[in-house]
Formats: sequence, C-alpha cells, structure tokens
Amino acid sequence: MTTTSPPIDRSELLTRVRDLYRAVAEQPEGPFHFETGRRLAERLGYPPAVLDRVPAEAVESFAGVGYFFDLAALQPGEQVLDLGSGSGMDAFVAAHQVGDSGRVEGVDLTDAQLHKSERLRAAAGMDHVRFREAPIEHLPFDEASFDVVISNGVINLAPDKDGVLREASRVLRAGGRLAIADIVTEVVLTDAIVADVDLWASCIGGAPHRVAYQDAIHRAGLHVEQVRANPYTFLSEQARRASEQFGVRSVSVLARKR
Repeated sequence: MTTTSPPIDRSELLTRVRDLYRAVAEQPEGPFHFETGRRLAERLGYPPAVLDRVPAEAVESFAGVGYFFDLAALQPGEQVLDLGSGSGMDAFVAAHQVGDSGRVEGVDLTDAQLHKSERLRAAAGMDHVRFREAPIEHLPFDEASFDVVISNGVINLAPDKDGVLREASRVLRAGGRLAIADIVTEVVLTDAIVADVDLWASCIGGAPHRVAYQDAIHRAGLHVEQVRANPYTFLSEQARRASEQFGVRSVSVLARKR
C-alpha cells in the first residue's frame, strides 16, 4: 500500500481545497459535507473552558476531525508547529498551553484562513504565535526546530502524505511528538472516489487506509504510540454513503521521533 501518486489532478485539487476552506473562514455557517464550529469542537473533546480562552471567530471556523491535546501533553516553553492551521483555533489552544516562553507556528495555503488567523492573533496580542503561507510538504523551517507537530484533519488532503510526514519528522527534535487527528479508511478507496475532488477536499477522497497511514508514519522515522477513534461524522448524504461503504473514520494519533 502507498500514500503517494493518487489518480487526481493536483492543480484542480489545490484550487478546490482553497475555495472550500476560504468559505469555511468567511462563511463558517455555510453548507459543507462536514460540521464546523464550537458544537463540533466540544463533541470531539475540547473542554469548554479551553475554548473560552480562544478567539470566538477562530472557534466558529474550526473544521477539525478530532481532539489530540491530551495526547500531545504540551509543556510551557515548548515549540509547536501546526500543519494546516486554518483560522487558528488549535494554534491558539497550543499557545495558551506553552505560554509566552513557548512558540507556535502555523502554516496554511488558504489566504482567507491566514488573514483571519493573523487578524485574530494581533487582536489577542499573542506575540509568540505566527502564521505563514507554506505547503506542508515543503516546510520553511530548519531541521529539529520543534518539540511537537500538530495537525487536525489536514494531512488527508495532501496528495503526497509520505512527503508531509517526512517533513514533520525532519523539523522535529529527537524524541519530539507528532500529535494529529485525521481521516482514515478500513477499505482502500476506489479510483472513482479518489478522483472526486469534492470528496477529496471534504476529507474523504484523500483518506488513506489506516494501515498505510501508520506505515507512512513509521517510514518517516516516527514510532506510533497511541491510536484512538474519534466521535466524528460527516453531514451530507454523499459523504455518509462513502463513509459507510469504505469505513471512513477519524482517529487521533500520537507518534514520537526515534
């Protein structure tokens, strides 16, 4: 099994992903294949008191698929990288946990998400947080720059998941942690599903088989320590049908760099 070379037009996919998540930033109450906002975050496991400390506009555009901060166990002073930071909710949660002595970097490719997260960061006065545009397959950071890499429902969107995980491992220090939530499948998806850019952009078409995903994490030089299922469901009938047929589900994963 592989997590590379999917039968999809990558340029078309990037355009669709940017358009979709621009809408999530600007119109989070809109009709999507997936749920957004605070109700979703709380059901996934985010404590209400934690969400109360995060800018409300970041929470309303939250489109993650799981909770992993208990697995990440962030400590004051740690350096954290958020892959696909969106409107910034997870980055802001991480910022409160690592404190002013720590640092949080968020990378994303959607202009509206980056503008929103940066506006909220500036308004909150979080000087130890920074957002920048960058592909998660090619990170603009030195080796061993971070203690923890986090990501929420994003790696499945990348055509080259092996490349993303290699980059995550590269920027992690020895013993550093990868704490992510993502979408995986129990049955390998058909080419027809994988080639559907709408299903891919909605976190289904690009979902890897769970075994292939863990294999890719190991190939990147990371050891998987924990995997757990998340109470996540899709909204549209098309997405639900695909989920039922292929066993599409959300998991949270903790891995450590060897």
